[in-house]
Amino acid sequence: MTMLAAIIFLSLVMAAAWWVQRLLRNAGWVDAFWTFGLGAAGIFVAVVAGEGPRRFIVAALIGAWAVRLGLHIVARSHGAAEDSRYAQFREEWGADFERRMFVFLQIQAAASAVLLVPILLAASSTRPLGWLDALALLIAAIAVLGEGIADRQLQAFRANPANHGKVCDHGLWGLSRHPNYVFEWLHWCVYPLLAIGAPWGVLALVGPALMFWLLVHVSGIPPLEAQMLRSRGDAYRAYQRRVSAFLPLPKGWSI
Repeated sequence: MTMLAAIIFLSLVMAAAWWVQRLLRNAGWVDAFWTFGLGAAGIFVAVVAGEGPRRFIVAALIGAWAVRLGLHIVARSHGAAEDSRYAQFREEWGADFERRMFVFLQIQAAASAVLLVPILLAASSTRPLGWLDALALLIAAIAVLGEGIADRQLQAFRANPANHGKVCDHGLWGLSRHPNYVFEWLHWCVYPLLAIGAPWGVLALVGPALMFWLLVHVSGIPPLEAQMLRSRGDAYRAYQRRVSAFLPLPKGWSI
């Protein structure tokens, strides 16, 4: 019942996101709804369906993730033009945009429901607290801090008028073309560690696996890089040749 309630909640949150983006004609806001919605559902599942003190650690981790990322998206979206990914959808889908957007957001809700599985498993592990939990907390801190640094570096680059039309390749952006996505994925690697000892704990690997697939092959890198190639052209192609798409790897390698 706990998971069912969380899934229904996620569906309602994304329905509200659809209504708000239709009202504002700016679909960039749906990312904030998704983030805060998943964070709230994750806290609920961890606390209500979990066992022992680890459930509160898991709830705190998903809560911290949601607050940091959600507030960043709100600040990014306020007073700004529509995110280029959604603007491209609006152009491609034309008069059918609203219907297809509603379906798209409900698919996001379904994907979010899958991400609740590793949260539930991590919160359900009754293994005594120990060094694996300390390692998980360290990785979680690195993930939140790293993603925050990457976001701030990109913001600072874009805020400088001298960089208009250029490609950000400074700091973490010189090691990966999408360092914010790398740290986002790293966050989801924490829950399989915490889930060790839980029945079917290995299924927690669905979290990082799904997030990697979404970020690298579906809704993350592909539409964003397509937009960057349209707006930056040869400068971005040169950046693609120099820097790995995801994991920081030696020149000539790319994942």
